[in-house]
Amino acid sequence: MQTIDLATTPLREMNATLQAQADQTNATSWDILNPRGAHAIAVGLDAPIEVTVRGSTGYYCAGMNKQATVHVTGSAGPGVAENMMSGTVIIDGDASQYAGATGRGGLLVIKGNASSRCGISMKGIDIVVQGNIGHMSAFMGQAGNLVVCGDAGDALGDSLYEARLFVRGSVKSLGADCIEKEMRPEHLEILRDLLTRAGIEADPQEFRRYGSARKLYNFDIDNAAAY
Repeated sequence: MQTIDLATTPLREMNATLQAQADQTNATSWDILNPRGAHAIAVGLDAPIEVTVRGSTGYYCAGMNKQATVHVTGSAGPGVAENMMSGTVIIDGDASQYAGATGRGGLLVIKGNASSRCGISMKGIDIVVQGNIGHMSAFMGQAGNLVVCGDAGDALGDSLYEARLFVRGSVKSLGADCIEKEMRPEHLEILRDLLTRAGIEADPQEFRRYGSARKLYNFDIDNAAAY
């Protein structure tokens, strides 16, 4: 395992070293020490490497991730795994606003709670939150799955497209065009697989599914009040 101490190594140098593994992946395991809430840690990775960040991070940790597995042993600031393409990002603590925003693929696991706008404009990413999520989560979610083992805040799934939302706890309110939908066997299988991959023990039968009513795809004067 390679170790980089951010107490002595500049952040840009650390990121450049990890990003260089796209061309040479002989060092596949990395330990990042003393993150001390620094922003943009482990961004733009594109190699099948494992990166463990020993502590909490600031903005945009693991943004634009491809292939890599990034494990944060603390909490993460706004925009963790933003625009993620593939790979896995695991947050042991809580995540701040817009976790997984615009993510196109891969798996984001948050073992604590997530703040507002979790999964905003998600485009294929899978997000599993062991705790609760804040308001406006999955706003304009286009594709992918958001799994919430706790409760969801106001306006869940506002202006949703085809992302699937699974919530075990309560939902404070649903956003425009988001409705509860039937949980069919294929959805239970999707949910079971996501929970297993996230390492979370929960019964899929305890969750409810939410999705788009599909009334806002195109402008309709009869639905003008909902826009």
